[in-house]
Amino acid sequence: MTSATVPDPLANALRAAAWMLGAIVSFTSMAVAGRAVSFELDTFEIMLFRSLIGLAIVLVVARSFGHLHEIRARHMPLHVVRNSCHFAGQNLWFYAITVAPLAQVFALEFTSPLWVTVLAPLVLRERLTRTRVLAALLGFLGILVVARPGAEAFSPGLVAAAIAAVCFAGSAVFTRRLTRTETITCIMFWLTVIQTVLGLGFAGFDGDIALPSAMSWPWLVLIGCAGLLAHFCLTKALSLAPATVVMPIDFARLPIVALVGMWVYGEVLDPIVFVGAAVIFGANYLNIRAESRRT
Repeated sequence: MTSATVPDPLANALRAAAWMLGAIVSFTSMAVAGRAVSFELDTFEIMLFRSLIGLAIVLVVARSFGHLHEIRARHMPLHVVRNSCHFAGQNLWFYAITVAPLAQVFALEFTSPLWVTVLAPLVLRERLTRTRVLAALLGFLGILVVARPGAEAFSPGLVAAAIAAVCFAGSAVFTRRLTRTETITCIMFWLTVIQTVLGLGFAGFDGDIALPSAMSWPWLVLIGCAGLLAHFCLTKALSLAPATVVMPIDFARLPIVALVGMWVYGEVLDPIVFVGAAVIFGANYLNIRAESRRT
């Protein structure tokens, strides 16, 4: 192998950082768009229209690149469980960003990888090491710092954000199971189809599904595109650099969304939230470093 073909770790890290910037912008855009349409649509209706837009995008992209043949109806129970977890988590997340400060919601969302370490032994039969237990305990400490139970009035939004993180973790471990046998196209197709069905059922439970106004459609398109783009950017970043490099970049979402919350919605920057987020970040980074050394 010539020197020209040897991967440059620094160049790959810079490319990963660029992809992570795209993910950060996408996640932040989705939060702003979610708040913009929340005054007209409930969370189930937002998820219904987001899933319909996502389904259209997946089909167009799969057809354009010749991947439609990869869509198969295998392992449907896993798809249903995976997408039920994601549907619940996404609905709780959309609710949380409308009633709680964005910085607190995003800080609690970062506990999701720690819940993965707890669920992985149950779903994936992975070993629960002492480092994973320590990381999970530190992450829980970070949750207490961010939420401060007893010190402030009860906040349903923060409870929703914390439960959403658990749901996202469930989605992640079942996604990992599916990637052993299914392609990304197949997983994304059933993600959008199943969540469209769930969105239709829950949004129409009261017999009234509100149709978006002309003002809301651009925000819904942004939510649909940003959701898919964020996960694509994150996947590309992880394909270029180790998680130990990508993870700290992902945590840049917190100060960025905190500034957005301050400038756009007049939210107060709370230093305690950043302290709790730092504890959560440390727990995640400790776990990833240990996993990298073990690998």
